[in-house]
Amino acid sequence: MESAQSPESPRSHAAGAQPLLRPEAPLAHPFSIRLRNLHKAYQTGRGRLVLFDGLDLDVEEGEMLAVVGESGAGKSTLLHIMGALDEPSSGDVYCASTQVNQLTRRQAAQFRNRQIGYVWQFHYLLPEFTAIENVAMPLLARGETKARALERAEKWLKEVELSDRASHRAGELSGGEQQRVSLARALVTEPRILLADEPTGDLDARTSGVVFDLIEQLHRAHRLTSVIVTHNMTLARRCSRILRLESGRLTVISPIAEN
Repeated sequence: MESAQSPESPRSHAAGAQPLLRPEAPLAHPFSIRLRNLHKAYQTGRGRLVLFDGLDLDVEEGEMLAVVGESGAGKSTLLHIMGALDEPSSGDVYCASTQVNQLTRRQAAQFRNRQIGYVWQFHYLLPEFTAIENVAMPLLARGETKARALERAEKWLKEVELSDRASHRAGELSGGEQQRVSLARALVTEPRILLADEPTGDLDARTSGVVFDLIEQLHRAHRLTSVIVTHNMTLARRCSRILRLESGRLTVISPIAEN
């Protein structure tokens, strides 16, 4: 059974509290992400919904991990917990040498801005801004000058092969181009970890392959640790490991197994 959630969430602590950096316990090299005895439950109109019940996971530094499973299994919630966007009901979450479930909301936002690159199924580009301005947003949010932010955004647009589309707004880009811009935006802060939630889910098969090629290329070139949620087993098989999330548990499946 899942243990009860603490009456005071760590995110409710005073904003001035310092982040808990614990490289020695228990997140030691070579693990970039470690989940221990993770529980997550929601109260719904039909009763208590338990997503995770004692889940453990180690993601090695430099690994490219795929997580597959049925809709509603909790794959997105798992990513959100890893990336300090959500909290577990109980358990410990270590990411990039930080116990993220002990951070305040302000600390969690600062942590995400520096350590986590997030790519969603939908690009979430701001339509009133150009591609280069969208990529620069995370840098501007943490106080970098506009000139410096745009300089780095230009570099990342080149990395995703979109230099010639820098001045185009989101509505003037194709679906694949929009997702490549969102990938540049995720990595412009040079994070250690990339979390991707169905990054090709809205794309056709050919464009999905192109975007995934780029994810692989950037993963290797920048020595990222990547966790990718996908329903596409063809793409999942290109990762170093595949885990299936089912009934609150993760199980290893063979890269050549059928979905």
